[in-house]
Amino acid sequence: MIVNRLTVDGKDYFLPNPVDELRGRILAAIQAGGGYVNIPPLRSGSGVDILFSPGMPVAWTQIDVGESPTASAETGISELDL
Repeated sequence: MIVNRLTVDGKDYFLPNPVDELRGRILAAIQAGGGYVNIPPLRSGSGVDILFSPGMPVAWTQIDVGESPTASAETGISELDL
């Protein structure tokens, strides 16, 4: 699963795919001179409204979050132990 990390002014927000529409809303708010954009939660809830403005530091990162660790049948060692 791909998780997107949005960093706004040093604070991280984790978002599920797709983020294209959200990126467009953020860009539109900045180009308009500023505006609130609702950042949805990763799982459930109402999210958070952030006031975006020109010059505000914003960064996007994609993180590949693998499936849960699996144990080796032969050794009994999980991937986290390696």
